[in-house]
Amino acid sequence: MRVLQRLLPCLFACALLGPAAASGPSAPTAARPDPELLVDGRLRAPHQPLRLGLAALDQLPQHSFTADTPWYRRPITVSGPLLRDVLALAGADGTQLRAVALNEYQVVIPVEDAQRHRVIVATRMDGQPMPVRDKGPFFVIYPFDAEPQLRQATYYARSIWQLRRLTVE
Repeated sequence: MRVLQRLLPCLFACALLGPAAASGPSAPTAARPDPELLVDGRLRAPHQPLRLGLAALDQLPQHSFTADTPWYRRPITVSGPLLRDVLALAGADGTQLRAVALNEYQVVIPVEDAQRHRVIVATRMDGQPMPVRDKGPFFVIYPFDAEPQLRQATYYARSIWQLRRLTVE
């Protein structure tokens, strides 16, 4: 009977709190892997292909701008390396990029856009890394406010979020 009296509060707590309470202290959760941007295609050696994690992208010169976009109800501030700097690091040798998102959505971006405009591979929004559910981990975005001529469907369509791959063609 005494054993039952001692176990009853534990059983009651387990019933209320669910399986987490029954398993005792929680095991440490596995760290999420560092998101990677794969750059492949027409690259000059030795970078075939190049995998850039967040830390590697952070080593490039960082740029930021604030812009009104069709995807948010308020202006957002994005930061990260310029797309042209990513392409230079990779040794890109082509005229266009096939940008691929996590869900396999694809857009084609002329390399000339990266040279003419301050296009950013955003790694942060409003100072915070971007989770997948909020267009992360990487987002190719044009400086819509600084260059009003970019506020058109062509450039909105070339802005791709949840970026995972750039193939130089």
